Amino acid sequence: SRGSTSLLTNYPLQHMTLLESRLASGILVLDGAMGTMIMKKGLDEADFRGSRFAGHPVALKGCNDILCLTRPDIISSIHREYLDAGADIISTGTFNANDLSLAGYALSDHVSKICRAGARIAAQAVTQYCADNNIPSRLRPLVAGSMGPTGISLSVQDTSAASCDFDTMADAYCRQAIALIEGGVDLLLLETIFDTLNAKAASYGIHRAFDITGTTLPLMLSATLTEQGRLLSGQSISQFVDAMRHSGAISIGLNCGFGAEALRPWIETLSDSTTTYVSLHPNAGLPDDMGIYRDTPEKMLDELTPILESGHVNIVGGCCGTTPDHIRLIAREARRHQPRQPRQSKTAPTPFIKVGERCNVAGSRKFLRLVSETDWSQ
Repeated sequence: SRGSTSLLTNYPLQHMTLLESRLASGILVLDGAMGTMIMKKGLDEADFRGSRFAGHPVALKGCNDILCLTRPDIISSIHREYLDAGADIISTGTFNANDLSLAGYALSDHVSKICRAGARIAAQAVTQYCADNNIPSRLRPLVAGSMGPTGISLSVQDTSAASCDFDTMADAYCRQAIALIEGGVDLLLLETIFDTLNAKAASYGIHRAFDITGTTLPLMLSATLTEQGRLLSGQSISQFVDAMRHSGAISIGLNCGFGAEALRPWIETLSDSTTTYVSLHPNAGLPDDMGIYRDTPEKMLDELTPILESGHVNIVGGCCGTTPDHIRLIAREARRHQPRQPRQSKTAPTPFIKVGERCNVAGSRKFLRLVSETDWSQ
């Protein structure tokens, strides 16, 4: 069931004092790619399986989320590298940890365990980092529960997605959000959104999780665009902002895509369209024929600097192909610039609007007679 219909209204977000005070004081730095760093570790099938899944019937290599259970040391070490590089927010290794994405690995029953473990690994990494560096609680790095797009489109359905509807997707996100909350994340990051209807289902499920757990966390939304500046489902940035206004998100941003330079005009459009905070974590350029992202930390910084100087963002980081070396340079540069000041809403009260239906008198002789006789009651 979908639960209370009040979930689709402006939901009162709580526990935001720390995050909002940090956002007001400077640009926050999000970490970089988890998948890129896992690939650098050169793990094999045995690493992904561990002893826990030694007899699992499906190959698990490439299922990065399962490493939260089988190689937590790897995930923890990646978090620490990003913290040492200057990240203010680290994201859990749970991008695909939902019922729909893990079904192909026959791991849907393990979603909650993976998400709780991923959240705890990240939280423990933050605790250790703060202890090692005498970081005061007011400057403690935050943990974002990473929630990806599932790979299924509710708007552009094909035969592979025929069994998934709005309720099914909302349920999957609700389950993921509950486990992340139970694991102790500070906020939720719904990222790489390519379908607005998916995002609506996710938001619905997330707010239901807030109701179930009694804990409401800040929600970040981040979309990915085509080269035409639209989501795959067809919406422009401003349309996406309007469509997701009900979500109560603390920030709306862009990630993945095709590099910082190409995203610059679209982040400016987003900044002008929303009253929320704005985030940006682009890829390290476009991948080559081998799937390798070639933008060096220096090149990516050159492309990001004009965006930081323009005052259009509040949160900046990296997506595919980025590493702690990228984040280190981005963090240093971000400290030199002022954060974007959230816009005030320009929406005026909507006056009464008359809604009518155009009628064609050529379609019916009876209708033509009634109109001619001004017999409106009929």
